[in-house]
Amino acid sequence: MKILYAIQATGNGHISRANELIPYLELFAEVDLLVSGTQANMEIDQFVKFRRKGLSFVCGKNGGIDLLKTLQQLRTKKFLQEVKTIPVTDYDFVLNDFEPLSAWACKLKNIPCIAMSHQFAVIGKAAPRPPRYDPLAWLVLRYYAPSNMGIGFHFKQYDMATYLPVIRAEIRNAYLRNLGHYTVYLPAYEDKKLVKLLSVHKHIQWHIFSRKALKSAEQNNCWIRPVNNFDFISSFTTCEGVICGAGFETPAEALFMNKKLLAIPMKGQYEQGCNAAALEELGVKVLKKLSAKKTKQLAKWLADKTSIQMDYPDHTLQIVKHLLASVKDLGNALKPPLAEPETEELISLDFL
Repeated sequence: MKILYAIQATGNGHISRANELIPYLELFAEVDLLVSGTQANMEIDQFVKFRRKGLSFVCGKNGGIDLLKTLQQLRTKKFLQEVKTIPVTDYDFVLNDFEPLSAWACKLKNIPCIAMSHQFAVIGKAAPRPPRYDPLAWLVLRYYAPSNMGIGFHFKQYDMATYLPVIRAEIRNAYLRNLGHYTVYLPAYEDKKLVKLLSVHKHIQWHIFSRKALKSAEQNNCWIRPVNNFDFISSFTTCEGVICGAGFETPAEALFMNKKLLAIPMKGQYEQGCNAAALEELGVKVLKKLSAKKTKQLAKWLADKTSIQMDYPDHTLQIVKHLLASVKDLGNALKPPLAEPETEELISLDFL
């Protein structure tokens, strides 16, 4: 069996999960890797055969995501050209972690595309939703990287297609301590704003991890560090609490380590809104934004010693076995092959 594992590199979570899954996949199949996107601060441990620029979420004028422009990238000539460079016909199927190029290439060539991502769990019918429904954001989640079937990862098992988070080895095997500091990773906020808002809590030592900082610096009671895996894990595993966006991997790892957690979803990011709703169901404190008006709420959270611990056992091998069994069933269902669609038909998304 020959698999193309396609990974979205717009964030570290996709990469860290792939590093855990690939060794198990290679026990059963020949695996080639495709990575698209350029915003991750981590590297794949194994050789990457294909690297592509891919797509990225388009930022709006107010610091959030411009969903319409993000989705419209699927219709650009550049995107179609990159889709055609993905040799999906060389593989039995494509395993896809929210990677759009290979997903649409599979749709064009009638190659099975199997989702294995957090996003697949988010669109599940039983998964939590924010109070306000966003149909355009939902279209992005659904059509950004379409698949024939899949399995997802979430904070809880909401249905039979959902697994608990894959916790990376560095976290699962870490020596956990509480040295009293707080680890902060909020890439949607400028460093100056974070220092201004957090330094007023003078009794706290803040470790702020920044994508823009080129070197470590200290301002008041804030230590600003460039994002790198070693320093982040060192701070993360020894902190008292964590303030981060409402992504998936970092909150999941904080819950696994029984660290105090405050989640602040990125503005205009519907997936993070869904995650925030799920975290609130677990009892995690969620703020809509970090601002001077939220100082009292932040102070109250800092004074509260309550933390939530989730049991996330290592089921990685079982996940891979379930996946491969499901793929076999899908392969039988797809025979004989469907008629090959035209490229123009493939990308003519009428809702745009």
